[in-house]
Order: sequence, then structure tokens, then C-alpha cells
Amino acid sequence: MKAEERWQARFRAPRMTLPTWARQAPHRAVYRSNASGTWEIYAWDRSTGSTRQVTDRPNGTSRCAIDPQGKSIWWFADTDGDEFGVWMRQPFYGGPDVPVNMPPGHPCGLALASSGAAAVGRSFRGGFEVLLVQGDVRGDEEPVTIYRHDESVHVADMSLDGSLVAIDHSEHGDAFHPSLRVLRAGGQIVGELHDGPGKGVTGVRFAPVLGDRRLLVLHERRGRRAPLVWDPVTGEQREIWLRVPGEITADWYGDGRALLIMHNHRGRTELLKYDLAGGGLTPIESPHGVIDAAAPRPDGTVEYSWSSAAHPPVIRSSNGHVVMSPGRTPPPSVPLEDIDVDGPGGRIHALVSRPERVAPPYPTVFLLHGGPASQDDDSFLPHVAAWVDSGFAVIRVNYRGSAGYGSAWRDALHGDVGHIELADVSAVRDWAIDQGVADPARLILAGASWGGYLTLLALGTQPKSWAAGIAAVPIADHTAAYEDAAEGLRAAHRALLGGTPLEQPERYAVSSPITYADMVQAPLLILAGENDPRCPIRQIESYLQALADRGHEASVYRYDAGHGTLVVEERIRQVAAAIDFAVRALAERE
Repeated sequence: MKAEERWQARFRAPRMTLPTWARQAPHRAVYRSNASGTWEIYAWDRSTGSTRQVTDRPNGTSRCAIDPQGKSIWWFADTDGDEFGVWMRQPFYGGPDVPVNMPPGHPCGLALASSGAAAVGRSFRGGFEVLLVQGDVRGDEEPVTIYRHDESVHVADMSLDGSLVAIDHSEHGDAFHPSLRVLRAGGQIVGELHDGPGKGVTGVRFAPVLGDRRLLVLHERRGRRAPLVWDPVTGEQREIWLRVPGEITADWYGDGRALLIMHNHRGRTELLKYDLAGGGLTPIESPHGVIDAAAPRPDGTVEYSWSSAAHPPVIRSSNGHVVMSPGRTPPPSVPLEDIDVDGPGGRIHALVSRPERVAPPYPTVFLLHGGPASQDDDSFLPHVAAWVDSGFAVIRVNYRGSAGYGSAWRDALHGDVGHIELADVSAVRDWAIDQGVADPARLILAGASWGGYLTLLALGTQPKSWAAGIAAVPIADHTAAYEDAAEGLRAAHRALLGGTPLEQPERYAVSSPITYADMVQAPLLILAGENDPRCPIRQIESYLQALADRGHEASVYRYDAGHGTLVVEERIRQVAAAIDFAVRALAERE
């Protein structure tokens, strides 16, 4: 198989997410898959093994849920990836899609109760609200607003009986460190957790037992995310203190007597069971790699979605079986190397993928992740493998601002946003050159979303360091992005940059790539979604015009979708365009 056929086969191979099953009807489940060539929603009746495709839309569907009794599948209907629309309901075994009777908006969480009630979060220009919808399948029920505020909110969960709603809110003005509030279905406040500046508190899930009001929570009281169990009525809290490095997330076992712990350390995951009665911690055997999602089944086994850089994803069970396979297995890729580099803010963890049958120093692409509070890890990524198959080394940097290394590392982006991350990228770049891994004349900088933003910023502030840049769905101008973005993104801007553009004009300018457009020298490719609500197209067009005014014509790939694409062939075209651009840019330097 040729290299191009090999990397494209990874995208075309069917993939799926971990099935989410109904709490009170665990034989009914929903999942997302690209089996049709587009990421869509599927229903799975585990008792019969039958599956069916629930949605079929030109640009795919990204959000879904199933109610606790397994009667209805909820999915979000936006327009061509603009993330603005309404929730639809469809009977589990098929039937008409019924829109939920509420104004369209950007989704801010959804929680479903066994009664059929739903708590729906939405944002709109100027604010956020949580609406309570009763279980009328006709779709003509009148929603009731139980919460509304100018600052961001997200629905975390709803108790199984529908009496309590948990929301993460930032009334204090910091969307990155929310507080947690529990409301009654009528909107009355039951309880509140607020740990002060720089310490977020978020809801995970109510105990999956009727009448049990305990809420599983993640806090940051000791410098990293960790779980606690909270009774919002009595105020009783129980912190789960685990002596392991890294960060922790958790979920309930079905009887509410134990927690499933997902422990993330240096881009790999392990599973453990925590017994709430005795405090015992039991490892759950799983392969070395990354567990993207996991959930306990009623029989006590745990199902999880696993992969590694070298091995494609699979849905496994702790009993050793493969739970479900969407189809043919994609070709494997190369394993990762971990490196640690001394940087200006501490040790930087980075990941290296080397091409086979090529001698170093390699042409190297630095792929910068989005977020910024995301993390590069050891999971299977077809686009990384595509670069490796094309003869490039790939280096991914978990710069300051990344998740997975504690709260201080994640929260380091204050005062000099963008430049802090690039200082860490520069340290890793210097290491790669000094160690003979990367050819200094053949360095490509690339990334999507926040990674695309950092790419544009680096090309203007480090113009002699990079042979070419590839920025997908980037922020090019923080002020213009703030003006046009969805309300949740505006809240994130305020939290990160200390206020609005009117309140902090200098910070917005210093951190914006458009400020440095006249310094850009390297060839540049920008990939932009026409309907992107996160990194809107207008600010990208302004940046391109600023380059053109200075005689620098960038290459542009525009596509009719939002912040990325859910269509497999379109994704292949974008990756091919990026690799072809890089190869041509390096050839022109020879």
C-alpha cells in the first residue's frame, strides 16, 4: 500500500465513540460513528444486536443523548456546523424528529430525567439561560426558564427523578474556574460550591439511583482536578484523596456505592475502582495507552474506548472482550517517544513520532493542539500518522496552558497570552535541533483552533524560525473574534485576557497575530470554515487582507462547515492540502 493510500485508509476506516446507554434501560444505547462517511448518530439495541442510523445530514451531527428510560434519542440540529440551533427528539426505534419547543441557541449542556423532563442550557447574544422542559413527546410543551445570567453557564446534570439540576456557572466572571450550583426544578437554590479565585468546581453526575441526591464533583483545592461527593441539601462533602500523580476524573458505578476513577498521567490513562464504603482502590486492567471514555455496566464490568499512537481505537470491556466493532481495522502507525525539556516555566512534556525508513535529521512538523486547555497524548490520530507516512517527524508540545499537568501549568496563561505558549514551543524546537532530530531548515509549524492561532502568532513574532506555517480555523484577531464569536467563546476571552476588548485593548492587541502581520515571511496556508462560530471567518479575512497589503499572499482553503468538518472525504482533502503545501514549501527552499 502506498503512503498516501495508507494514511487515507485510516480516515476511511469506520470508527465509533463509546456507546452511552440509558440508565434504566441499559440494553438501549446511542453512539456516534463515521461508518456512513460522515459522523452521525446511531442507536444500538444490545438485546438484539441491531443498530440503525438516527441522523443523516450533509455536514454530520456531533451531539446526542438518550433519556434514562431509553425512550427517546436527543440530537442537536445546527446548520452546516455553525453550532446554533435546537434539540430534536426521536423515538429510540425510529420515527419523526420532533423539535424541542424553545428558541434556537448555542448548546450549553443537556440533562435528562427518568420522568422525561430535561434541563437545557443555551447561549444567545448577550446571555445564557437554563430551561426546564417537561416530557411532552409532541414537542409543544412550554419551557420554563430556571436560570439566566450574562456570564456563562453549563448544565452539568439532572437528578434521576428530575427534582434537582446542577449547573456550572461563572457569575463571578471567570469562565475557566466555574462555581457549582444546584437548583430545584422550580429554580430555587439548594446549594452552592465556590472555592475562590483560581479554583474551579464542576459537576459530573448525580448518583444513578432514584431518590439519591449525592452529586459527584471535580474540584481543584490541591492544585489538580480531583473528585468529591457532595450532598447539596445537607452540605456534606467527602473528598476522594488519591496518592497518584497526574489528574483524575470519575463516574459512578450503577449502585452508587463505588466510583470509576480515570487517572491521566503524562498522556496515558489507567482505570481504578474506588469503594466508597471502605476506601479501597482496585486497579482495572487495561492496555497501555489512552482511554478516551469509560463507563461501568450494571454487572460491574467497565467498557471503555481505547487506543494508542500505534494501535487504532477499539471498544473494550474489562472482562477482556471487544464490545463492538464498527468495521475494518485501519492500518497501524508508529509508537510515540516521550521527551522532557527544560523550559522558561518548568519541564515541558512533548511527544515525538518518527518516520520509518528515513534518517534524521527529519523534516519536522510541530503540531500544536487546540484548547488551549487540551493535551496531546498517546491516542491514535490519523492526521499525525499521515504526516509520519509522508516522511515527516511530528513533535507535539504540551505547552503551558495545557491540561493534564496540574492547575498551575494549565492556568499559566496570564498577561502574555500566546507568547507564553510559544516560549515553550521554542524550547522544544531548540532541543529537537540540538539532538539532531529536526532539520532546522525544514521546520513546519501547524495547528488547529488555538494551535492555529499560535501558528499565526509565531510566524509574525518568530519569522526566521519556521519554513512554513499551516493554520486551521485560527484566531487571527482577538478583538474581531470577540465581536463575532458565540457567547461562550466571548466569556472565555474575557476570562483569559482579563476583560473585554474595550477594557483591555492592549492585551488583545499584543496577543493578536494581526498585530505582527507585517513581520510574516514564511509561506502560509490557512484553512477556514465558512460557518465557524468559534474562530469566525471575518477576522481571518481581515488578517489575509493585512498580509496582502504588505505583499504577502497566503494560500487559503475554505470549506462549507464550521470549526472543523465531520465529513471524512472533506477531512482527507484538508490533510492532503496541508501535506502538499508543506512539501512544496520545503522544495522551494532547496
